[in-house]
Amino acid sequence: MREFVVGVGLLGRGFASWRRRPGLMALGLIPAAIVGLLLLSGIVTLAITLPGITVAVTPFADGWPSLWATVIRATIGTAMVGAALVLAAVSFTALTLIVGEPFYERIWRSVERDLGDADIDAGYGFWRSVRDGLFLFVRGVAIAVLAALIGFIPVVGGVLATVFAVVLTGWLLADELSSRALTARGIDYEGRRRLMRSHRGRVLGFGVATQLCFMIPFGAVATMPAAVAGSTNLARSLLEPRRVEAG
Repeated sequence: MREFVVGVGLLGRGFASWRRRPGLMALGLIPAAIVGLLLLSGIVTLAITLPGITVAVTPFADGWPSLWATVIRATIGTAMVGAALVLAAVSFTALTLIVGEPFYERIWRSVERDLGDADIDAGYGFWRSVRDGLFLFVRGVAIAVLAALIGFIPVVGGVLATVFAVVLTGWLLADELSSRALTARGIDYEGRRRLMRSHRGRVLGFGVATQLCFMIPFGAVATMPAAVAGSTNLARSLLEPRRVEAG
C-alpha cells in the first residue's frame, strides 16, 4: 500500500510543476484540448444513441417481460459505456502524445533539468511516438473487450468491469507516459517491463490516479501536462527508488 501511495504522490509532483513552469505546462494543454474535444464529441454521440444501440443488439429480448428486457439492456449498455471509456482514455493518451510530442518533450526535459539531468539523450522521436501510440491503442482495445465481457456478469458485472478497466488502463498509461524518460536512458521495452514489475504498487498508484483524473469531466485535458511531468518522476523513481522516497 505504501508503494501505491508513493505512486499517487508522483502524479502530485507532476501537478507541482505548474508552480515552476506555468507557461510550459499551459502549452501542454493545447494538444490535450484538441484531442479531448474530438473524443468528447464521440462519447456524447454514443450517449445519445446508446438506448437505440442496446435495443438493436438485443432483438431476442423484445418478447421478454419488460423488467428483464430492461435489465439485460441496461447491463449491455453499461458494458458498452465502460468499454468506450477505456478506449477513450487510451486513445486520448496516444493521440495527445503524438500530436503534442514537441510540447511534452519540452515538459519532461524540463523536469529532468530541474532534477539534475540536463544532458540526457532523448532518442525517441515522432515516429517512435506513433508506433507506441498504436501499440497502446491495441492493448486498450483488448482491455475494453475484456471489460465489456466482465460487464455482462449479473449484478456485480458493472463494478468488476470498472475496477478491472481502471487498474489495467492505469498500468498502460503509466507504461506509455514513462516510456520517454526511460527510453532516453537506453532502456528498451523489456527493460521497462522488468522495472515496472519490480515496483508494481508504485506504477499502479501513478497510473490509477492518472486514470481516475482522466474520468473527471475535462479532467484529462487538465491532467495531461502534469501526467507527463509526473511520469518523468516515476521513471526516475524506478531507477533510483531510495532517493525519490527520501525526497
